[in-house]
Amino acid sequence: MIRTAALAHVRDRRLIQTRPEGKDVFYMAGGKIDPGETPLQALHREIEEELGVGLDGVSELGIFEAEAFGHGRNTPLHMTCFLADLTGEPQATGEIAEFRYFTVSEYAGMTQVAPGSMMVFRRLHELDLIDW
Repeated sequence: MIRTAALAHVRDRRLIQTRPEGKDVFYMAGGKIDPGETPLQALHREIEEELGVGLDGVSELGIFEAEAFGHGRNTPLHMTCFLADLTGEPQATGEIAEFRYFTVSEYAGMTQVAPGSMMVFRRLHELDLIDW
């Protein structure tokens, strides 16, 4: 099982997604939880590493379980997802090649999508936080 912490940051009714260097697919911003870390600690560390910003107004959106994209069949993903604002303008740093903001249909229309990300997109749309 892969345990991750993920950021659901919404701007203009679109959800941020990041594309790691050398990959074609966009994922939730965030990453793996290190031993001894809480999901919230991992979230703060990963967002600083990936986007070069801090977080404000953090609240838990929920836990999402799906097949981990790109890790072989039957590798489960356990993703603790948080809603939060950014303390500054994000920049792609470290292992992140780029980031974009998507509506549900824009993300779903990509050639490849991460199942965990799609679950978060649907949940945010149900909450009327992002556009279809």
